[in-house]
Amino acid sequence: MHRMEGKFAIITGGTTGIGFSAAERLIAEGASVLVTGQNPERVQDAAARLGNRASGAVVDQRKATDIAKLAETVRRDHGGLDILFLNAGIVVLGATEQQTEAQFDEQFDTNVKGPFLTMQALAPLIRQGGSVIVTTSVVDRKGMPGMAAYAASKAAMRSLVRSWAAEFKDRGIRVNAVAPGPIETPIFGKLGLDEATAQSMAAGIQQGVPMGRFGAPAEIAGAVAFLASEDASYMTGEEITLAGGMAAL
Repeated sequence: MHRMEGKFAIITGGTTGIGFSAAERLIAEGASVLVTGQNPERVQDAAARLGNRASGAVVDQRKATDIAKLAETVRRDHGGLDILFLNAGIVVLGATEQQTEAQFDEQFDTNVKGPFLTMQALAPLIRQGGSVIVTTSVVDRKGMPGMAAYAASKAAMRSLVRSWAAEFKDRGIRVNAVAPGPIETPIFGKLGLDEATAQSMAAGIQQGVPMGRFGAPAEIAGAVAFLASEDASYMTGEEITLAGGMAAL
């Protein structure tokens, strides 16, 4: 299947996990993909593993200067883009009484400000009929202890999806979201937990998933590919939840 033949996509946070899997899927369906990340070595490695229809750019989405350079690269080398997957994000676990101001700011700067600035800079380059996909989370509607700031940042992104869908509809640009539940990605390895604590946390989370398991990045990538394609041509402002039943049962 080559639903994305001739399309050019940008995936933020595309070097690992959901972003990398989405890049693999879009390339398999015919697209050319540029992945972004903050670590130069990971960006270079990801682009190499993805093959000759992939490229990489070192971008800190919290910095307007980095995003401006990305926009200029896209304008110069590609003339525009067809698919934008705003995926990069972080989570800092901690009860409300324990989270520091710096941790709160870090999550909102990365999860909200970064995607907003990226959309602001790249929107003029999105071609007629383009598709924007945002990674939100099942916690944007489901209360979970220790995730207040993270959940609020994802709820903000869910709101932006609706606003952007309305704002860009006259250009034929669709804006939708994927809301993952617990997914087997490297983000859990970045929480700074020891092995025993990490395993205990994972077991507790898994017990709360009706399907009894973590999701795989490829399962989210399938939904991203659907939203990026013409198969989703009558969808905008929507959110697809992939959480093993957590939001429904």
